[in-house]
Amino acid sequence: MSELIEIKEEQERFILIGVAVSDQDDTAESLEELAELADTAGALTVGKVIQNRESVHPGTYIGKGKIEEVKELALEMDATGVVCDDELSPAQLKNLEDALQIKVLDRTILILDIFASRASTKEGKIQVELAQLRYRSTRLIGLRNSLSRLGGGIGTRGPGEKKLEIDRRLIKDRIAALNHELANVKKSRETERLLRSKNRIPVVAIVGYTNAGKSTLLNLLTNAGVLEEDKLFATLDPTTKNLTLDSGQQILFTDTVGFIRKLPHHLIDAFRSTLEEAKYADIILHVVDSSNPDVYNQMYIVYDTLKNLGIQDKVIITAFNKQDKLEAEQILKDFQADYTVKMSAKTGAGIKNLLDLIEKVLNERKVLVERVFSYQEAGKIQIIRKYGQLMEEKYEQDGIYVKAYLPNDILQSL
Repeated sequence: MSELIEIKEEQERFILIGVAVSDQDDTAESLEELAELADTAGALTVGKVIQNRESVHPGTYIGKGKIEEVKELALEMDATGVVCDDELSPAQLKNLEDALQIKVLDRTILILDIFASRASTKEGKIQVELAQLRYRSTRLIGLRNSLSRLGGGIGTRGPGEKKLEIDRRLIKDRIAALNHELANVKKSRETERLLRSKNRIPVVAIVGYTNAGKSTLLNLLTNAGVLEEDKLFATLDPTTKNLTLDSGQQILFTDTVGFIRKLPHHLIDAFRSTLEEAKYADIILHVVDSSNPDVYNQMYIVYDTLKNLGIQDKVIITAFNKQDKLEAEQILKDFQADYTVKMSAKTGAGIKNLLDLIEKVLNERKVLVERVFSYQEAGKIQIIRKYGQLMEEKYEQDGIYVKAYLPNDILQSL
């Protein structure tokens, strides 16, 4: 009987490189995050190198002396490649690879690689492939050299991998076809949005930095069954789930892809239709990892991304999550939020306060109505149940007494 031989894919070993152009740069924190991204992609970080320069080297990202230092470190640590903490130009990619003679990736392609391995829905796969092709179309030569030398691995996965060896004309055709498919998906999403609008079910869009606990919160509230993992971009595809509050009020929670510093513009463009779910929401629920030492910078990046997407003038509730991970009481503030609440999606602490707050915000948009409907008008009670929040209902001699919160337009129609 022949023995089965298990073949394991060799783990790639990366050196991370960053360039700090001022004392205020958060390059060290950014490299820490890059190491988390590498871990999520399945690689091992074996070294970190930061160069202080007035500006990024236009030809090789880092200077000549630093290249020699990285070369020696790569030999010493048996590194299979390097990852630069910024998006490289085609020239930088090729020149740095020629100088180091090992695989060179940048932050963008690492994030794209993670997205490619995480996308599960048709829409997610289309969006990832589109982002990959846009990125790779200008970098075919450099990437081809890299792949022929090292046989693929991280940076080559996902729907776009087979497109690397085709010419730019075919890539252009494929991008056009994907855009067409994405337009159809967008139409379908807009139809769903219109239907929700007609049904007047309020929508709460969950946004936040990657790994802030958005999926854990959605699962706790709605039993959504979304993957939870202590890794960056554990979930990619947006999920919308229904929740009925204790008062009977129905709301929809929509999860969105996590934000991150230096989020590639290719991804923002490709995921615009998904991220725009927040644009049409009634409430933005901003989930924050309270235990992260970089919490304020992460909050800034989320707001900056929302601004770039044109998402403004929304009621924002900031949920300071992961309170269970704090060793001591912490005072956190968010001056851009309308309301804040402390909670833990893992333990459930503070969840009732969060739901009460959401209900309060929704009720502020409604009018409190107390009146008696005649028994001939009983059908109107059904409308109130469907679109409003029925607080009290009494069957009296002269009719049905109702106390309810109602949207103003429904009140007018009644």
